[in-house]
Amino acid sequence: MIKSILCGLDTLLGIKEILGVCKVMARNSKSRGKVVRRLGVNIYGNSKYDRLLKKKPHTPGQEKGKRVRKKESDYGKMLAEKQKIKFSYGMSEKQFYNLFLKAKKISGLTGDNMMILLERRLDNVVYRLGLASTRAQARQMVSHGHIHVNGRRCNIPSRSLNEGHEVSVKDNDRSKKLVRDALSSNNSPTPVWLSLSEDKLVGRVERSPYRTDISCVANEQMVVEFYSK
Repeated sequence: MIKSILCGLDTLLGIKEILGVCKVMARNSKSRGKVVRRLGVNIYGNSKYDRLLKKKPHTPGQEKGKRVRKKESDYGKMLAEKQKIKFSYGMSEKQFYNLFLKAKKISGLTGDNMMILLERRLDNVVYRLGLASTRAQARQMVSHGHIHVNGRRCNIPSRSLNEGHEVSVKDNDRSKKLVRDALSSNNSPTPVWLSLSEDKLVGRVERSPYRTDISCVANEQMVVEFYSK
């Protein structure tokens, strides 16, 4: 009987392992190019997606030049705006919804608060400073311990930074090379609410961002309407 129980456990563990592998594969199998084409805007900030949209302006699965008959509903439009912002900042649905709930509790416009909270995330600050080429790279650098906050290692991409926080690079050749490579290809100016010393590879949050400081790929007020329904 014990032998049969152990065999059953082995089978169960095997199924769990398979499901785990499938889950990881599903998480990483989404093509960013198809997401960009589906939404019709370069949400990732990488210039290669601008070239892709120019080459293939039609959505995936649609023949080039073919007229789209389906009319998008109001719900569909709100969903698309939500997806643009969520994918742009590289967040899961649960993370994004929790951030919305947090923004809702702060006085002022919920949409503005939501965008400000998104901008204050550590991975986004690393990206805005030009220390990483994309938010995905910034998130990976933080997770792998390449980034320090106020002199201490921080591997939490979602950490919210406040005025006076300093962001620096781990003191080793590999980390510094990653950052210098990103800076050399960065053509975007440093936002007015941040400052950067390229020589020291140290950035600083000078103040909390205002909504007017933030460029957005979508209409955040439609996201508020989506979650308020």
